[in-house]
Amino acid sequence: MALYEIAGDGLKPVAQKTFTDTGMLERNIQRAVRTHIAAITPGVKTMVLAEEFGDWVGANRRIDLLCLDAQAQLVVVELKREDGAHMELQALRYAAMVSTMRFDQAVEAHRKYLQSTGSTADAEQAIREFLEQEEGPVALSETVRIVLAASDFPQELTTTVLWLNKQGLDLRCVQMRPHLFENRVLVDIQQVIPLPEAEQYQVAVREKSMEQAAAARASERDMTRYDLTIGDAVYTNLPKRRLIYEIVAEAIRRGISIRQIMDAMPWKGNVFLSVDGEFNEQQLEAAFPGKRLRNYTSDEDLFHADGKTYAFTTQWGSQTLRAIGNVLALMPNATEINYEPTAGIADEISYGEYVVRQRESGAIEVEHQGVSVQPVKPALRIIAQQLNVSLQNGNGNDLNTRHLGAQVIDAIRARRAE
Repeated sequence: MALYEIAGDGLKPVAQKTFTDTGMLERNIQRAVRTHIAAITPGVKTMVLAEEFGDWVGANRRIDLLCLDAQAQLVVVELKREDGAHMELQALRYAAMVSTMRFDQAVEAHRKYLQSTGSTADAEQAIREFLEQEEGPVALSETVRIVLAASDFPQELTTTVLWLNKQGLDLRCVQMRPHLFENRVLVDIQQVIPLPEAEQYQVAVREKSMEQAAAARASERDMTRYDLTIGDAVYTNLPKRRLIYEIVAEAIRRGISIRQIMDAMPWKGNVFLSVDGEFNEQQLEAAFPGKRLRNYTSDEDLFHADGKTYAFTTQWGSQTLRAIGNVLALMPNATEINYEPTAGIADEISYGEYVVRQRESGAIEVEHQGVSVQPVKPALRIIAQQLNVSLQNGNGNDLNTRHLGAQVIDAIRARRAE
């Protein structure tokens, strides 16, 4: 397709060149494309995982750009400066070789890529944010998409691509043609296979398959919740990310430093978001305008130490329990800190604005006006005093949360029977 400049009442052709004419090498084109991958993946949300990827045994070739789309499908991107002859065969080999890639391997590839670009971002967190899957295992799709980008495609290549797409593969050809205009290089980028007019039906069929795969992945996510006991304090029905927050908060209360906590999980970057000074929630969010903070930022959840404010991350994956174990190992008297998966409900009863619930594990939960109360024991004491339930056992020792909760439930039931 020709490119024109409107000149008065006429059209003036903008000279089409080759990338060779402009002096651009393939690596120049590749670096330009990686910073704006959407230019060659129109309509498909895509992120770059790795550049010049070749982490496989028995092969010396490298994928120009290895990407990931929003449906957890790997995307092999191959770029040619001029004619794209035979590049589809090379891309097919690459697609086959990466089709068995696991999530942890994708994270490692992205970590190396981020390091090569000078970024300190956490690779796993970046991928999870892109996929909008904060917790649980991530299963990459076995389907691999292919994007071929070049100035021209010979007929034998386009015929092959059309046939492969008919067999159920997803190959796209994107034409990139440079033009010289006032000593500037303009690039006309257009997807030529599949044609936009014919793509809608193909996308509809493919999206249905993707939705089914996404539903299957969602059903495999680890949604386990936990009951946490720290001395007399009991926190119930916590998701894993809140479980690790409460344990880290207890570690800080016991004098463990922020640096020690970060060192305890060296594989996890950006555990804390930090700013100089003592900030509240509103001030912290104002310090990062336009950025969605994936951290615990409420005033009661922030940490203040060494003249800084720290907000703990909410982004956790498959190694949460490993991180918890490492933090517990730092703390004195860690044996009084216990957590276990939340069990089913064994008993539940309401009292005024309160609901007291006992899990099959014996853990006690309290809700006040429909909101979970954490920690539980102060609320139990209030109810116990109203019901004239003793806070101590026969030896004069304070009842623990489970025993006090059980007695409160019995007292509520007895009052109802009067």
